[in-house]
Amino acid sequence: MLLLDADRPEPVRGGARDLAVFLTPEPGAEAKEVEETIEGLLLRLEEFCSLADMIRSDTSQILEENIPLLKAKVVEMRGIYAKVDQLEAFVKMVRRHVSFLEAHVLRAERDHGALSQTLRKWLGSSGLPALGNKRWAPVAPTFELPALYRTEDYFPVDVGEVMPRAPSCQRRL
Repeated sequence: MLLLDADRPEPVRGGARDLAVFLTPEPGAEAKEVEETIEGLLLRLEEFCSLADMIRSDTSQILEENIPLLKAKVVEMRGIYAKVDQLEAFVKMVRRHVSFLEAHVLRAERDHGALSQTLRKWLGSSGLPALGNKRWAPVAPTFELPALYRTEDYFPVDVGEVMPRAPSCQRRL
């Protein structure tokens, strides 16, 4: 143990004081290093805040400009989907009418036209002059065209879009 006396000379005390000052860090240098670190962090924080503001403004611009455009397109597409659905229903209805008309045409040909034409050709080629020269009186057809649809009933047309045409046939198709 070292005891301090008053008898000891002053140079030992002075040396101990110098050694203590040397081993103790300089508060000015440490403070300067801490200040530089804080300045760097504040600079990075400011850059982060400006980046966040830029993202916020871009998001606001997207919300204010693009979302209403998207909503308008959605409404427009709903109208197009509705028209496509109507067109599909119309095509199904036309398909039913076409098959109905084909059945009527086949029945009319079978009943009125195809058999008598074949019979005339067969009788004309048989060599019987009396039957071949005889004119067949056409039978008045009893076939009536069934009532069908009008396209305008399903797809209304604006007056300005269609050019006026002269009325030619009033038959409904």
